[in-house]
Amino acid sequence: MNRRAFLAGLSGGLFALPLIGGCQQTSKVYRIGVLGLGQVTSDMTGPQPRSRWVKALLDGLREHGYKYGKQFVTEPRGAEGKPERFPSLIDELLRSRVDVIVSVAAALDALKSATSTVPIVTIGAWDLVRGGFVQSLSRPGGNITGLSDQGQDLMGKRLELLKQVTPTTAPVGVVWDHGRGFFWQLAEAVAGERSWKLISLEIRDGNDVERVFKTATTAGVHSVLVMSEFLSGPHMADQTAKLAVRYRLASMYPYRFFVEAGGLMSYATDLLDIWRRSAVFVDKILQGTKPGDIPMEQPTKFELVINLKTAKALGLTIPPSLLTLADQVIE
Repeated sequence: MNRRAFLAGLSGGLFALPLIGGCQQTSKVYRIGVLGLGQVTSDMTGPQPRSRWVKALLDGLREHGYKYGKQFVTEPRGAEGKPERFPSLIDELLRSRVDVIVSVAAALDALKSATSTVPIVTIGAWDLVRGGFVQSLSRPGGNITGLSDQGQDLMGKRLELLKQVTPTTAPVGVVWDHGRGFFWQLAEAVAGERSWKLISLEIRDGNDVERVFKTATTAGVHSVLVMSEFLSGPHMADQTAKLAVRYRLASMYPYRFFVEAGGLMSYATDLLDIWRRSAVFVDKILQGTKPGDIPMEQPTKFELVINLKTAKALGLTIPPSLLTLADQVIE
């Protein structure tokens, strides 16, 4: 080969080399673990998942320039409403050598026990500081960051709205997940300040919902505040909403999809926006920032959704002042 031909070939090869830097220019394909409680793994899988929440996460990653299959793939795991499955699902993710895990808050205990090194982005977690998961919201330390809910203020507002719809002296039932007693403790603290009576309705898994509703009616409860991630999958949300109507219980939920399924009311953050926003944390971690150095975020926008069809079925009249406050009224 003559010198001119050699130089031409060399220069062509150099120009063909990929540029370095930025998520679209690296050859590494990141593996992002995704943990859900009420979801089914098959609904969470692939570039076009049926799960609206995982889809929101992927939309957020695309907004940051990540292309599924080229810069990242997901390793989803759904516990199908059975939190006891989390340890084995997490073990699968760790053996898959994921680069980061996006997880519902219900899995944090299991995650904390399983790893102190793999970065974790949590969705809508409560009580993180007191639970020992992070040092502070502004500087988490450790391997956990993400988005948290405003616990006491949000709990108080939900109970207040529910009492406006059912202004009786009957106790309010609080449905909370086994192993997450802080939900009940927080509700007790809020109710104690206002002299409201509460009934504890602890739920152990998604199959337990009818039992606790029967317990509620036997105890003279007219309304329930549902604070359960066990019931957050599409199928369980639909079943929960229908059971509440069957047992004549006015219901307040932490997410609007319960109301879309036939529940009475929700006062909540935009869950899809939170999942989409989690991509910001994933991007920072993949670009090299330690999760412990990424401040956690708290939501600032909340929405009230009311289902008037359900109110009619329950024989309830929603106060006009409450309808005025609602962001959406389903008729």
